[in-house]
Amino acid sequence: MGRDLLIALRTAAVTLLLTGLVYPLVITGIAQLFFPWHANGSLVRDDRGVVVGSALIAQGFANPAYFQPRPSAAGAGYDATASGGSNFGPTSSQLRARVLGELHRLALQNPGAAEPVPAELVTASGSGLDPHLSPKAALWQVPRIAHARHVAPERVTDMVRRHSEGRDLGVLGEPRVNVLTLNLALDRQLGAPLVSHPAPPP
Repeated sequence: MGRDLLIALRTAAVTLLLTGLVYPLVITGIAQLFFPWHANGSLVRDDRGVVVGSALIAQGFANPAYFQPRPSAAGAGYDATASGGSNFGPTSSQLRARVLGELHRLALQNPGAAEPVPAELVTASGSGLDPHLSPKAALWQVPRIAHARHVAPERVTDMVRRHSEGRDLGVLGEPRVNVLTLNLALDRQLGAPLVSHPAPPP
């Protein structure tokens, strides 16, 4: 029995060493060597080199001169420590009230936008932290942003199209645009808005 116990302890120790130390170190080393940006959180920096967020995690933008991401049910909103959806079912009165509230807010803030409002702009993602919008949802916001920045809508539309990403490997996923990197591009090319601008008149 003592011999069997010793064999079991040695097996457990070797397994712990291989899976708990060697494997993580090897994988971490490979990731740092070949994919350092991804391995370190896909951190996004502004022109001054200051980290302003992650390309993987959505954040809210209240200023009308910026593109806004999908609504978030993560914590108090866009809380990376409380990722999750609202968990409201399709017949939920709370979900209906939330969607109607978002529709009202978007109508007030985007009087120049075309109807209908893209569904993703009134519904939270499963994680509450989806950093992407479809190009359609981004283009829907162009009139508000062009007005707030005093530029022609065509300039903002062109930026959305130039920053849109296609399907991975040509077949996986859907076309998308990263909200954070698109907003940084706006500031880089058009300048950062100094103050919050009112929404355009109806």
